[in-house]
Amino acid sequence: MKLLIFSDIHNDWAALEKLLAIEADYYIAAGDQVTWAKGIERCGRILESRGDKVYVLPGNHESAEQVAGMCARHGLHNFHERHFRVGGWHVAGLGYSSPTPFNTPGEYSEPQIAQRLERFAALDPLVLVCHAPPYGTALDRVRDGLHAGSRAVGEFLATHQPARFFCGHIHEAEGVEVTIGRTLARNVGKRGYLLELN
Repeated sequence: MKLLIFSDIHNDWAALEKLLAIEADYYIAAGDQVTWAKGIERCGRILESRGDKVYVLPGNHESAEQVAGMCARHGLHNFHERHFRVGGWHVAGLGYSSPTPFNTPGEYSEPQIAQRLERFAALDPLVLVCHAPPYGTALDRVRDGLHAGSRAVGEFLATHQPARFFCGHIHEAEGVEVTIGRTLARNVGKRGYLLELN
């Protein structure tokens, strides 16, 4: 089974169409498909080309309600705070980021992120997809000395050690892959990542 996971398209429709041209069994859009929610209907029309193979998270630039509405109108799956099975694997998703300086529509407090992640704690083996990266890692490094990820995501990874973790949000860390305990973790960005699950 192949899962194509990508994030932070930010209205780059050519990049989105290029990703959707790749053959996969599932397509997971991990948030910030648009910027400040503008263009969400166009995004839905493009994602619709892969129909019910598409699972969508809200990033910090779109609200959960906006993503749920887009999914309902275009025959997509709202993946926010949900999970599904792929063979013997569990695949779970949580959108939104921790608080930013920009007051974007999709932000949770750290306790809110921790509470929502806890519902996935017993899933094993787990592929976890979040918009927010874990704080203080190469996945959330904006520049030397500046990290902008979620402490709650980091604590979940350290405690529960999902097999795989994917995120976006921090554009500067696109394509970075690290190991956190037993978890292989990657910031997918708009280049995306094709995950093969046996």
